Amino acid sequence: MKYYLGIDTGTTSISIAAIDSSGQLLEHRTLNHSSFIKGESFNKIQNPERILNFVNEILDDITKTLGTPSGIGFTGQMHGMLYVNAEGDSVSPLYTWQDQSGSETVKILRENGMKCSVGYGLSTHLYLQKARKIPNDAVKMTTISDYIAMKLCEKNSPVLSSDMAASWGCFNLRTHEFMYDSLRSAGVDVSYLPEVMKGYHVIGHTKDDVPVLCSVGDNQAAVMGSLKNAKDDSVLLNVGTGSQISLVTNEYYDSEGDIETRPFGEDKYILSGAGLCGGRAYAMLEGFYESLCGYECYSMMLTNAESFIETHGMNDAWKVETTFSGTRSDPAKCGSISGIRVENFCVGALTVGVIRGIIEELHEYYTRMKAITGREAKYLAGSGNGLRKNRLMQRIACEMFGMEVHIPEYTEEAACGCALSAKEIENM
Repeated sequence: MKYYLGIDTGTTSISIAAIDSSGQLLEHRTLNHSSFIKGESFNKIQNPERILNFVNEILDDITKTLGTPSGIGFTGQMHGMLYVNAEGDSVSPLYTWQDQSGSETVKILRENGMKCSVGYGLSTHLYLQKARKIPNDAVKMTTISDYIAMKLCEKNSPVLSSDMAASWGCFNLRTHEFMYDSLRSAGVDVSYLPEVMKGYHVIGHTKDDVPVLCSVGDNQAAVMGSLKNAKDDSVLLNVGTGSQISLVTNEYYDSEGDIETRPFGEDKYILSGAGLCGGRAYAMLEGFYESLCGYECYSMMLTNAESFIETHGMNDAWKVETTFSGTRSDPAKCGSISGIRVENFCVGALTVGVIRGIIEELHEYYTRMKAITGREAKYLAGSGNGLRKNRLMQRIACEMFGMEVHIPEYTEEAACGCALSAKEIENM
Protein backbone atom coordinates (compact mmCIF):
# COMPACT_ATOMS: atom_id res chain seq x y z
CA MET A 1 0.00 0.00 0.00
CA LYS A 2 1.28 3.43 -0.92
CA TYR A 3 1.11 6.01 1.80
CA TYR A 4 2.70 9.36 2.63
CA LEU A 5 3.89 10.83 5.90
CA GLY A 6 3.70 14.36 7.21
CA ILE A 7 5.82 15.30 10.22
CA ASP A 8 5.06 18.45 12.19
CA THR A 9 7.62 19.56 14.78
CA GLY A 10 5.55 22.03 16.76
CA THR A 11 6.41 24.23 19.71
CA THR A 12 5.16 21.74 22.29
CA SER A 13 4.45 18.53 20.37
CA ILE A 14 5.40 16.38 17.41
CA SER A 15 2.65 15.08 15.15
CA ILE A 16 2.96 12.53 12.38
CA ALA A 17 0.10 11.91 9.93
CA ALA A 18 -0.14 9.13 7.34
CA ILE A 19 -2.42 9.48 4.31
CA ASP A 20 -3.12 7.13 1.43
CA SER A 21 -3.00 7.91 -2.30
CA SER A 22 -6.53 9.35 -2.20
CA GLY A 23 -5.63 11.73 0.63
CA GLN A 24 -7.54 9.84 3.31
CA LEU A 25 -6.04 9.85 6.79
CA LEU A 26 -4.77 6.40 7.78
CA GLU A 27 -3.19 7.15 11.12
CA HIS A 28 -1.72 9.94 13.20
CA ARG A 29 0.38 10.18 16.33
CA THR A 30 1.05 13.17 18.57
CA LEU A 31 3.56 13.31 21.39
CA ASN A 32 4.63 16.18 23.64
CA HIS A 33 8.39 16.57 23.32
CA SER A 34 9.00 18.69 26.47
CA SER A 35 12.16 20.15 24.96
CA PHE A 36 12.40 23.57 26.58
CA ILE A 37 15.68 24.18 28.41
CA LYS A 38 16.78 26.94 30.75
CA GLY A 39 18.50 30.02 29.37
CA GLU A 40 18.54 33.73 30.10
CA SER A 41 15.31 35.32 31.32
CA PHE A 42 14.57 36.56 27.80
CA ASN A 43 15.23 33.18 26.16
CA LYS A 44 12.74 30.60 24.95
CA ILE A 45 15.05 27.82 23.79
CA GLN A 46 14.77 24.09 23.18
CA ASN A 47 17.04 21.08 22.81
CA PRO A 48 17.05 20.17 19.07
CA GLU A 49 18.54 16.71 19.65
CA ARG A 50 15.69 15.79 21.97
CA ILE A 51 13.20 16.81 19.28
CA LEU A 52 15.16 14.84 16.65
CA ASN A 53 15.16 11.73 18.85
CA PHE A 54 11.41 11.99 19.42
CA VAL A 55 10.78 12.24 15.67
CA ASN A 56 12.95 9.19 14.98
CA GLU A 57 11.14 7.17 17.66
CA ILE A 58 7.68 8.00 16.31
CA LEU A 59 8.84 7.44 12.73
CA ASP A 60 10.26 4.01 13.58
CA ASP A 61 7.05 3.06 15.34
CA ILE A 62 4.71 4.08 12.55
CA THR A 63 6.79 2.42 9.81
CA LYS A 64 6.69 -0.85 11.76
CA THR A 65 2.91 -0.67 11.48
CA LEU A 66 2.45 0.65 7.94
CA GLY A 67 5.72 -0.20 6.23
CA THR A 68 8.01 2.13 4.27
CA PRO A 69 6.29 5.33 3.10
CA SER A 70 6.39 6.57 -0.49
CA GLY A 71 7.29 10.10 0.55
CA ILE A 72 7.83 12.26 3.63
CA GLY A 73 6.92 15.91 4.05
CA PHE A 74 7.99 18.17 6.90
CA THR A 75 6.65 21.23 8.61
CA GLY A 76 7.24 22.83 11.98
CA GLN A 77 7.36 25.95 14.06
CA MET A 78 8.37 28.94 11.97
CA HIS A 79 10.70 31.86 12.73
CA GLY A 80 13.04 29.97 15.07
CA MET A 81 16.61 28.96 14.25
CA LEU A 82 19.60 26.89 15.33
CA TYR A 83 23.19 26.54 14.14
CA VAL A 84 24.83 23.47 12.63
CA ASN A 85 28.51 22.65 12.03
CA ALA A 86 30.22 21.43 8.84
CA GLU A 87 29.07 17.87 9.56
CA GLY A 88 25.44 19.01 9.84
CA ASP A 89 25.21 18.46 13.60
CA SER A 90 23.46 20.96 15.86
CA VAL A 91 25.86 23.12 17.88
CA SER A 92 23.36 25.44 19.55
CA PRO A 93 19.94 25.29 21.15
CA LEU A 94 16.86 25.99 19.05
CA TYR A 95 15.95 29.65 19.54
CA THR A 96 12.16 29.44 19.17
CA TRP A 97 9.72 32.01 17.80
CA GLN A 98 8.98 33.01 21.40
CA ASP A 99 12.59 33.99 22.12
CA GLN A 100 13.12 37.66 22.99
CA SER A 101 16.86 37.90 22.26
CA GLY A 102 16.37 40.22 19.30
CA SER A 103 14.34 42.92 21.05
CA GLU A 104 17.06 45.51 20.32
CA THR A 105 18.64 44.15 17.14
CA VAL A 106 15.28 44.07 15.37
CA LYS A 107 15.37 47.87 15.46
CA ILE A 108 18.63 47.86 13.51
CA LEU A 109 17.12 45.65 10.82
CA ARG A 110 14.05 47.84 10.52
CA GLU A 111 16.16 50.98 10.35
CA ASN A 112 17.85 49.43 7.33
CA GLY A 113 14.53 49.02 5.54
CA MET A 114 13.79 45.37 6.30
CA LYS A 115 10.75 43.71 7.80
CA CYS A 116 11.55 41.65 10.86
CA SER A 117 10.15 40.98 14.31
CA VAL A 118 11.40 39.79 17.67
CA GLY A 119 11.64 36.00 17.63
CA TYR A 120 12.48 35.91 13.93
CA GLY A 121 15.67 34.08 12.98
CA LEU A 122 17.61 37.06 11.68
CA SER A 123 16.94 39.37 14.62
CA THR A 124 18.05 36.52 16.90
CA HIS A 125 21.10 35.81 14.73
CA LEU A 126 22.20 39.46 14.81
CA TYR A 127 21.84 39.52 18.60
CA LEU A 128 23.95 36.37 18.95
CA GLN A 129 26.51 37.79 16.54
CA LYS A 130 26.82 41.06 18.47
CA ALA A 131 26.90 39.22 21.81
CA ARG A 132 29.59 36.86 20.43
CA LYS A 133 27.42 33.87 21.30
CA ILE A 134 27.52 32.10 17.93
CA PRO A 135 29.37 28.80 18.48
CA ASN A 136 32.87 28.75 16.99
CA ASP A 137 32.15 25.65 14.91
CA ALA A 138 28.81 26.91 13.54
CA VAL A 139 28.70 27.27 9.74
CA LYS A 140 24.99 27.54 8.86
CA MET A 141 21.58 28.42 10.31
CA THR A 142 18.51 26.28 9.83
CA THR A 143 15.01 25.70 11.20
CA ILE A 144 14.17 22.76 13.44
CA SER A 145 12.06 20.97 10.82
CA ASP A 146 14.66 21.50 8.07
CA TYR A 147 17.32 20.25 10.48
CA ILE A 148 15.42 17.02 11.07
CA ALA A 149 14.71 16.57 7.34
CA MET A 150 18.41 17.08 6.62
CA LYS A 151 19.45 14.51 9.24
CA LEU A 152 16.91 12.01 7.93
CA CYS A 153 18.57 12.29 4.51
CA GLU A 154 22.04 12.06 6.10
CA LYS A 155 23.08 15.38 4.56
CA ASN A 156 25.27 18.01 6.19
CA SER A 157 24.07 21.30 4.71
CA PRO A 158 20.54 22.68 5.12
CA VAL A 159 18.32 23.86 2.27
CA LEU A 160 15.21 25.93 3.00
CA SER A 161 12.04 26.58 1.05
CA SER A 162 10.89 30.17 0.61
CA ASP A 163 8.26 29.49 3.31
CA MET A 164 10.75 28.90 6.07
CA ALA A 165 13.37 31.37 4.84
CA ALA A 166 10.80 34.18 4.75
CA SER A 167 9.79 33.37 8.33
CA TRP A 168 13.20 34.66 9.49
CA GLY A 169 12.40 38.14 8.13
CA CYS A 170 14.51 40.36 5.86
CA PHE A 171 13.31 38.38 2.82
CA ASN A 172 12.37 39.58 -0.67
CA LEU A 173 9.11 37.83 -1.54
CA ARG A 174 9.29 38.85 -5.18
CA THR A 175 12.72 37.34 -5.82
CA HIS A 176 12.47 34.61 -3.16
CA GLU A 177 15.83 35.43 -1.60
CA PHE A 178 17.23 37.16 1.47
CA MET A 179 17.92 40.90 1.28
CA TYR A 180 21.66 40.33 1.29
CA ASP A 181 22.79 43.90 0.55
CA SER A 182 20.56 45.39 3.25
CA LEU A 183 21.63 42.72 5.72
CA ARG A 184 25.29 43.46 5.09
CA SER A 185 24.60 47.18 5.54
CA ALA A 186 23.05 46.37 8.92
CA GLY A 187 26.20 44.49 9.91
CA VAL A 188 24.73 40.99 9.63
CA ASP A 189 27.11 38.13 8.84
CA VAL A 190 25.21 36.52 5.94
CA SER A 191 27.62 33.61 5.54
CA TYR A 192 25.46 31.61 7.96
CA LEU A 193 22.38 31.82 5.72
CA PRO A 194 21.50 28.53 4.01
CA GLU A 195 20.56 27.92 0.39
CA VAL A 196 16.96 28.85 -0.46
CA MET A 197 14.86 27.26 -3.18
CA LYS A 198 11.58 28.60 -4.53
CA GLY A 199 8.56 26.39 -3.96
CA TYR A 200 8.65 22.86 -2.56
CA HIS A 201 11.29 20.36 -3.65
CA VAL A 202 12.92 17.05 -2.76
CA ILE A 203 16.06 17.61 -0.69
CA GLY A 204 17.23 14.00 -0.61
CA HIS A 205 16.33 10.42 0.22
CA THR A 206 16.40 8.35 3.39
CA LYS A 207 18.56 5.24 3.77
CA ASP A 208 15.47 3.32 2.52
CA ASP A 209 15.38 5.55 -0.60
CA VAL A 210 12.25 7.45 0.49
CA PRO A 211 12.11 10.95 -1.05
CA VAL A 212 11.99 13.76 1.53
CA LEU A 213 10.52 17.18 0.83
CA CYS A 214 11.93 20.40 2.17
CA SER A 215 10.04 21.80 5.12
CA VAL A 216 6.80 23.65 4.40
CA GLY A 217 5.96 26.50 6.77
CA ASP A 218 3.56 25.44 9.51
CA ASN A 219 1.19 28.24 8.50
CA GLN A 220 1.26 27.08 4.87
CA ALA A 221 0.93 23.41 5.84
CA ALA A 222 -2.10 24.15 8.04
CA VAL A 223 -3.70 25.96 5.09
CA MET A 224 -3.00 22.92 2.89
CA GLY A 225 -4.53 20.57 5.44
CA SER A 226 -7.56 22.75 6.16
CA LEU A 227 -8.27 24.10 2.67
CA LYS A 228 -7.42 21.30 0.27
CA ASN A 229 -8.20 23.54 -2.70
CA ALA A 230 -7.11 26.90 -1.34
CA LYS A 231 -8.82 29.77 -3.15
CA ASP A 232 -8.69 33.53 -3.01
CA ASP A 233 -11.93 33.71 -1.03
CA SER A 234 -10.80 31.41 1.79
CA VAL A 235 -9.73 32.46 5.29
CA LEU A 236 -8.38 30.16 7.99
CA LEU A 237 -8.43 30.69 11.76
CA ASN A 238 -5.95 28.64 13.74
CA VAL A 239 -5.97 28.64 17.53
CA GLY A 240 -3.35 26.49 19.17
CA THR A 241 -0.55 27.59 21.50
CA GLY A 242 -0.58 30.84 19.54
CA SER A 243 -3.26 31.96 17.10
CA GLN A 244 -3.24 32.97 13.47
CA ILE A 245 -5.47 34.13 10.66
CA SER A 246 -4.51 33.38 7.07
CA LEU A 247 -6.03 34.75 3.87
CA VAL A 248 -5.03 33.02 0.63
CA THR A 249 -4.43 35.19 -2.43
CA ASN A 250 -3.19 34.68 -5.98
CA GLU A 251 -1.69 38.17 -5.98
CA TYR A 252 1.20 39.73 -4.10
CA TYR A 253 0.24 42.54 -1.73
CA ASP A 254 2.54 44.75 0.30
CA SER A 255 1.72 44.54 3.98
CA GLU A 256 2.85 46.35 7.08
CA GLY A 257 2.80 46.18 10.84
CA ASP A 258 1.48 42.91 12.22
CA ILE A 259 0.12 41.75 8.84
CA GLU A 260 2.63 39.68 6.88
CA THR A 261 2.69 38.55 3.28
CA ARG A 262 4.08 35.02 3.05
CA PRO A 263 4.96 32.80 0.08
CA PHE A 264 2.67 29.86 -0.59
CA GLY A 265 4.33 27.57 -3.12
CA GLU A 266 5.59 29.19 -6.30
CA ASP A 267 2.68 31.38 -7.35
CA LYS A 268 0.38 32.05 -4.36
CA TYR A 269 0.65 34.10 -1.21
CA ILE A 270 -0.85 34.19 2.26
CA LEU A 271 -1.67 37.30 4.24
CA SER A 272 -1.15 36.33 7.85
CA GLY A 273 -1.70 37.89 11.26
CA ALA A 274 -0.57 36.14 14.42
CA GLY A 275 -1.67 36.42 18.02
CA LEU A 276 1.44 35.66 20.06
CA CYS A 277 -0.52 34.53 23.09
CA GLY A 278 -3.58 33.17 21.32
CA GLY A 279 -4.80 29.88 22.73
CA ARG A 280 -2.26 30.13 25.50
CA ALA A 281 -4.42 32.90 27.00
CA TYR A 282 -7.22 30.40 27.56
CA ALA A 283 -4.79 27.87 29.04
CA MET A 284 -3.42 30.59 31.34
CA LEU A 285 -6.92 31.34 32.56
CA GLU A 286 -7.55 27.65 33.25
CA GLY A 287 -4.29 27.50 35.19
CA PHE A 288 -5.42 30.47 37.26
CA TYR A 289 -8.75 28.80 38.07
CA GLU A 290 -7.02 25.50 38.79
CA SER A 291 -4.66 27.15 41.28
CA LEU A 292 -7.73 28.27 43.24
CA CYS A 293 -9.84 25.12 43.19
CA GLY A 294 -7.20 22.39 42.81
CA TYR A 295 -8.53 20.53 39.79
CA GLU A 296 -8.77 20.91 35.99
CA CYS A 297 -11.39 23.50 35.15
CA TYR A 298 -11.92 23.43 31.36
CA SER A 299 -15.39 21.85 31.60
CA MET A 300 -16.45 24.23 34.37
CA MET A 301 -15.15 27.23 32.41
CA LEU A 302 -17.26 26.37 29.37
CA THR A 303 -20.37 25.71 31.45
CA ASN A 304 -20.03 29.00 33.36
CA ALA A 305 -19.32 30.97 30.18
CA GLU A 306 -22.36 29.61 28.35
CA SER A 307 -24.53 30.17 31.44
CA PHE A 308 -23.34 33.78 31.59
CA ILE A 309 -24.25 34.38 27.94
CA GLU A 310 -27.71 32.85 28.47
CA THR A 311 -28.36 35.09 31.47
CA HIS A 312 -26.60 38.32 30.55
CA GLY A 313 -25.84 38.17 26.84
CA MET A 314 -22.52 38.20 25.02
CA ASN A 315 -21.98 41.95 25.15
CA ASP A 316 -22.04 42.13 28.95
CA ALA A 317 -18.86 40.06 29.27
CA TRP A 318 -15.63 41.68 30.41
CA LYS A 319 -13.54 43.28 27.67
CA VAL A 320 -10.23 41.39 27.56
CA GLU A 321 -7.27 42.16 25.32
CA THR A 322 -5.33 38.90 25.18
CA THR A 323 -2.03 40.47 24.08
CA PHE A 324 -0.32 39.03 27.14
CA SER A 325 2.81 38.24 25.09
CA GLY A 326 2.82 41.54 23.21
CA THR A 327 2.48 41.77 19.43
CA ARG A 328 4.95 41.40 16.55
CA SER A 329 5.23 45.17 16.16
CA ASP A 330 5.08 45.97 19.88
CA PRO A 331 6.62 43.23 22.08
CA ALA A 332 6.14 45.39 25.17
CA LYS A 333 2.37 45.65 24.72
CA CYS A 334 0.41 44.20 27.64
CA GLY A 335 -3.02 42.67 27.89
CA SER A 336 -5.86 44.40 29.68
CA ILE A 337 -9.23 43.72 31.31
CA SER A 338 -12.02 46.31 31.47
CA GLY A 339 -15.81 46.58 31.48
CA ILE A 340 -16.18 45.17 34.99
CA ARG A 341 -19.34 46.14 36.85
CA VAL A 342 -21.21 44.91 39.91
CA GLU A 343 -23.78 43.24 37.64
CA ASN A 344 -21.23 41.20 35.66
CA PHE A 345 -18.68 40.45 38.37
CA CYS A 346 -18.59 36.69 37.87
CA VAL A 347 -16.35 33.94 36.53
CA GLY A 348 -18.31 33.43 33.31
CA ALA A 349 -17.85 37.08 32.29
CA LEU A 350 -14.07 36.71 32.44
CA THR A 351 -14.05 33.42 30.52
CA VAL A 352 -16.25 34.81 27.75
CA GLY A 353 -14.04 37.90 27.64
CA VAL A 354 -10.88 35.87 27.14
CA ILE A 355 -12.43 33.77 24.35
CA ARG A 356 -13.75 36.89 22.63
CA GLY A 357 -10.38 38.56 23.06
CA ILE A 358 -8.60 35.72 21.25
CA ILE A 359 -11.02 35.89 18.30
CA GLU A 360 -11.23 39.70 18.27
CA GLU A 361 -7.47 39.99 17.80
CA LEU A 362 -7.73 37.78 14.71
CA HIS A 363 -10.79 39.63 13.43
CA GLU A 364 -8.94 42.93 13.66
CA TYR A 365 -6.24 41.45 11.44
CA TYR A 366 -8.93 40.27 9.01
CA THR A 367 -10.40 43.79 8.82
CA ARG A 368 -6.98 45.12 7.84
CA MET A 369 -6.52 42.32 5.29
CA LYS A 370 -9.79 43.30 3.62
CA ALA A 371 -8.53 46.87 3.39
CA ILE A 372 -5.26 45.69 1.81
CA THR A 373 -6.85 43.40 -0.79
CA GLY A 374 -10.24 45.01 -1.32
CA ARG A 375 -11.67 41.51 -1.01
CA GLU A 376 -13.91 39.75 1.46
CA ALA A 377 -13.69 36.05 2.26
CA LYS A 378 -16.59 33.74 1.47
CA TYR A 379 -15.34 30.63 3.25
CA LEU A 380 -14.15 30.35 6.85
CA ALA A 381 -12.22 27.34 8.12
CA GLY A 382 -11.04 26.73 11.67
CA SER A 383 -8.14 24.62 12.88
CA GLY A 384 -6.02 24.00 15.94
CA ASN A 385 -7.09 22.22 19.11
CA GLY A 386 -7.86 25.48 20.89
CA LEU A 387 -10.68 26.15 18.41
CA ARG A 388 -11.58 22.57 17.56
CA LYS A 389 -12.26 21.61 21.19
CA ASN A 390 -14.09 24.77 22.24
CA ARG A 391 -17.65 25.02 20.92
CA LEU A 392 -18.12 28.50 22.41
CA MET A 393 -15.02 29.77 20.62
CA GLN A 394 -16.44 28.38 17.37
CA ARG A 395 -19.77 30.11 18.03
CA ILE A 396 -18.09 33.44 18.73
CA ALA A 397 -15.97 33.12 15.57
CA CYS A 398 -19.10 32.48 13.48
CA GLU A 399 -20.86 35.53 14.92
CA MET A 400 -17.87 37.82 14.62
CA PHE A 401 -16.93 36.85 11.05
CA GLY A 402 -20.50 36.44 9.84
CA MET A 403 -19.78 33.02 8.34
CA GLU A 404 -20.14 29.42 9.37
CA VAL A 405 -16.80 28.05 10.57
CA HIS A 406 -15.83 24.76 8.91
CA ILE A 407 -13.64 22.47 11.01
CA PRO A 408 -11.59 20.16 8.73
CA GLU A 409 -11.74 16.39 9.05
CA TYR A 410 -8.04 16.22 9.90
CA THR A 411 -7.24 16.80 13.58
CA GLU A 412 -3.57 17.53 12.87
CA GLU A 413 -3.96 19.97 10.01
CA ALA A 414 -0.32 20.94 9.54
CA ALA A 415 0.94 17.35 9.60
CA CYS A 416 -1.74 16.33 7.10
CA GLY A 417 -0.94 19.35 4.96
CA CYS A 418 2.72 18.41 4.57
CA ALA A 419 1.69 14.78 3.99
CA LEU A 420 -0.42 16.06 1.09
CA SER A 421 2.62 17.96 -0.20
CA ALA A 422 4.64 14.73 0.00
CA LYS A 423 1.94 13.02 -2.08
CA GLU A 424 2.69 15.52 -4.83
CA ILE A 425 6.30 14.29 -5.10
CA GLU A 426 5.31 11.97 -7.93
CA ASN A 427 4.07 14.98 -9.92
CA MET A 428 7.35 16.88 -9.51
